[in-house]
Amino acid sequence: MSKIRGKETTIEKKARLYLYHHGIRYRKNSRNIPGKPDISVEKYKIAIFVNGCFWHGHQDCKYYRIPKTNTEYWVSKIDRNIERDNKVKNLLKSQGWKVITIWECQLKKTIFEETMANVLHEIQKVKLKASSSDKSKDIV
Repeated sequence: MSKIRGKETTIEKKARLYLYHHGIRYRKNSRNIPGKPDISVEKYKIAIFVNGCFWHGHQDCKYYRIPKTNTEYWVSKIDRNIERDNKVKNLLKSQGWKVITIWECQLKKTIFEETMANVLHEIQKVKLKASSSDKSKDIV
């Protein structure tokens, strides 16, 4: 377990590379945003978290299984992670951020393109909303 990274994971890199090649410019692990999202587009207030299914307790996922040894510790740890994730997500939303969560299982080869296309679509919706509100300010 000590070899598992908290930043610069393979799934994060994969998601970032896709976004970059589709023209999305972002910051990584920005310290000035609550929860230090893995990817943030500050211009449009978009925070993207790329979560490992095991570490963040992705319910009904085949990659989330509690280990058979030291079960009490793992259940407690993962529950704390879930609680923290929810707290951060609610805080960001209350500050006007769009929060997108990408799960590890959604970045597997078979559904990677579909998942990232959905993420791009969500980002484009936020960008359109922001640009239309900017235009309405100019009219007044």
